Amino acid sequence: MLQKKIRKLHSKIVRIRHDFLHKISTKLSKNHGLVTLEDLKIKNMSKSAKGTITSPGENVRAKSGLNREILFQGWGIFANMLRYKCSWSGGHLELVDPKFTSQRCSECLFKSKDNRKGKNFKCLNCGHVEDADSNAAKNIDRAGRAQRDCGDVDIGRIYEAVTSSCALAH
Repeated sequence: MLQKKIRKLHSKIVRIRHDFLHKISTKLSKNHGLVTLEDLKIKNMSKSAKGTITSPGENVRAKSGLNREILFQGWGIFANMLRYKCSWSGGHLELVDPKFTSQRCSECLFKSKDNRKGKNFKCLNCGHVEDADSNAAKNIDRAGRAQRDCGDVDIGRIYEAVTSSCALAH
């Protein structure tokens, strides 16, 4: 009896999450011609930590819980919904390599692992201060726009091009 109630409750949670993802993806695709997301490798992120007999994994229970939470969020489903809804509405979805987006300054494009301390971002080059996630989101947006306009690009090359062209202008 209890197992049946748990299954029913879990099904309800799944339906609520699915409905929420549909509503958000519909709103984004209708209101924006370009949507950019991190190209998260969810399959890699949620790999088992069990290891092998000769090399057992560490913190297996914690990793299993993290894997469950990653999959429970529905990031992959959300990206798929956005992909087809953007296509239907004439928009475009750009998936951006998330590498260094949280270490690169969204103002001057300077990259350093020391720019980010936990949730805080402070650029060692220009002094820009911002929430680390907001800073990364701006970098993802910039990279998505560049990819759409120029094809697959590396934001690091954009930084080098910007700084060298600025140096030439002075």
